[in-house]
Amino acid sequence: MGGRKERASKALILLGFVLLFIVSFFISIGNGAVKISPAEIVKSIFFQKDSMHYQVIWNVRLPRTIVAALVGVCLSLSGSILQGIMRNPMAGPNIIGVSSGGGLMALIILILFPKYYYLVPLGAFTGALMATLFIYGLSWKEGVHPTRLILAGVAVSSLLNAGINGLITFFPDRVAGVIGFMVGGLSATTWIQVRTIIPYALAGTALVQFMPQRLNILMLGDEVATGLGLNVEKTRFAFIILSSLLAGSAVSVVGMLGFVGLIVPHMARLFIGSDYKYLFPAAFFLGGSIVMLCDTLSRVLFAPAEIPVGIIMSALGAPFFLYLLRKKEAVR
Repeated sequence: MGGRKERASKALILLGFVLLFIVSFFISIGNGAVKISPAEIVKSIFFQKDSMHYQVIWNVRLPRTIVAALVGVCLSLSGSILQGIMRNPMAGPNIIGVSSGGGLMALIILILFPKYYYLVPLGAFTGALMATLFIYGLSWKEGVHPTRLILAGVAVSSLLNAGINGLITFFPDRVAGVIGFMVGGLSATTWIQVRTIIPYALAGTALVQFMPQRLNILMLGDEVATGLGLNVEKTRFAFIILSSLLAGSAVSVVGMLGFVGLIVPHMARLFIGSDYKYLFPAAFFLGGSIVMLCDTLSRVLFAPAEIPVGIIMSALGAPFFLYLLRKKEAVR
């Protein structure tokens, strides 16, 4: 009976996250230099395709909102995976160097070989994967211990950030065009970025659906997981590749957007627990919602000026997470 109540409670929480995702979607599309009500959004898309609102929604707001949602989804799922395989709450794409690896490779293409900009998604994924494999190799000693993995990740992240700073120092004349990329921004997002991220996001999200049980077993510890018949190293390696794919796809379109992959899994866990059967969908909808809402805030807070969404994420995310954490402890 208790198990049925718990499942019903978690299903209700997930429904709440789905509704938040839908509301965030309409808030993102409806707010900006031109305010558009939800009724006008529906009317413009389906019935008044020659209106000004339709042009604003279709050419400006909709691609930006879709990219914001997909970036939030990818980074949240990537962070959830990393925290699970490393059994460490400090793991996240931007903390252990996964995002930095993808960002460095993407910046190399954008700054040194701008005519090959179409290779940025592949470069970001390759950079994220190479960084993750390097971290994995450094932390290997008769197997991979999660603590060694996180420490190696922090060191590699610092090294990769030095490479990024080196690019900025040696090519200052080319940096202006990639400032938004370095801090994480969604300005000038078009359908090109949607087409860039959507195949990787769909592939990564689809693969995640087959992984909850394995990750739940991995969370029990290597010895217990091995005793239950799980090939720990192969499973962890597969998760690392999947996490790199998700993080690299997000970095390729929005740049070095921090915080999402570290904090959103925590927030989802506070509401729904650590079972990845529920945690993955919770992180999916919560991550997408948060990035959409923060991007909306970045457009309207100092309108008509716009600030990168990465600044909003960093400024608002940490205090909000601490508030949730304290509230949860108070309930206990």
